[in-house]
Amino acid sequence: MNFLTLFARAVASMRYNKTRSFLTTLGIIIGVTTIIAIVALLKGLDRTIDQEFSSLGTKTIYVQKMELQLGLHRHRDFDEISKRADLTVEDAAAISKLPTVRAAVPNIHRDLGTLKRGIYEADECTLTGIGEGGDLTGNWVVSGGRFITRYDQRHRNTVCVIGSYVADNLFAPGEEPLNQKLDVDGHRYVVVGVLEEKGASFGHPQDNQIFIPVETYVKYYSLPEGRASVFRGIRIEVLPDEGVTVETAKANVEELLRRRRGLRYYEDNDFGLNTQESMLSSLNTIRSVLWLVMVGVAGISLLVGGIGIMNIMLVSVAERTREIGIRKAVGASEFDVLAQFLSEAVALSSVGGVVGIVLGLAAAAFVSAVTPLQAAAPWWTVVLGVGFSATVGIIFGIYPARKASGLNPIEAIRYE
Repeated sequence: MNFLTLFARAVASMRYNKTRSFLTTLGIIIGVTTIIAIVALLKGLDRTIDQEFSSLGTKTIYVQKMELQLGLHRHRDFDEISKRADLTVEDAAAISKLPTVRAAVPNIHRDLGTLKRGIYEADECTLTGIGEGGDLTGNWVVSGGRFITRYDQRHRNTVCVIGSYVADNLFAPGEEPLNQKLDVDGHRYVVVGVLEEKGASFGHPQDNQIFIPVETYVKYYSLPEGRASVFRGIRIEVLPDEGVTVETAKANVEELLRRRRGLRYYEDNDFGLNTQESMLSSLNTIRSVLWLVMVGVAGISLLVGGIGIMNIMLVSVAERTREIGIRKAVGASEFDVLAQFLSEAVALSSVGGVVGIVLGLAAAAFVSAVTPLQAAAPWWTVVLGVGFSATVGIIFGIYPARKASGLNPIEAIRYE
């Protein structure tokens, strides 16, 4: 018999024992579903991360009170970190004079909540004090007007640059925001620039921003203290000059800040220098854990599924002992019997694999529909699912098949 005939008979046997076949393949289904779903979600996570980081300054160095470690914040001593000296506008000015630096921009932000202008309102707005060059370090594009300048910062001008969401929601349709006045926290600003739409970053909106000169911000608002200063204090965004690597600029900034802070050679930094590479490193750690979870769950499920297939095939051999004896008595070879039972084991696992692939893709699509994560299942995930399931069928089906093919036909025919 050829392979198609063997496979057709195996499928017919599965249809004859539907409940038993389903329970046998359940472990395979769970294992393959886990593999397909997690691979699709991890690939989607990679795509989402690439898109999110591309919306930020790709070479920007973030100077903050602490070095960021995604997923590890619970191990940090925030009370101790909060005692560190705050970064200042003067620090940014000193960094900007380095020959390897194109721009060093201080910024600090606060949440405004809902902002109103006449009958119009915008929700979840953020006020950010920023210096000259913030459009470069933050990868902002001005669609109309201009960005904050050094003159605005030096003279503490009451001007602002607004995001597209703020412009769309606080001004009437067709109304030109430029040179209009905007009241924020009891202070009146003149709109000098409007930014192009940027979208959300890691689930947080970016077009709800209102930028004012950082010195104006410091004039009107007190700087945060204690734990709040760790994440809400002044940070400095540094953009390396053309042709200068991030690592070179980072080393120069580190040396400068250590000198300004009077740190001795044996003392650790009391500030953090964060880059996309450092943040991606932390994300890669999380992804590695997810891969280990996938391998563990899928491996256990496939092992259980394989054992289930082997058990059910041994039961099948016992139930069909007389049939095997008759087949061998009329001329069937040991290979014919082995191929028959091995094909049944492969059919069981393959059907489970196909069902697992469908469920895995459906689970990934559901997550994509209800979350910002874009699941992406490359073609090789389907091949991987089929390959895993077929391999399990072969490995765990070979022993029952060999046992069936080795039966003595005379004893098998007498078997009750």
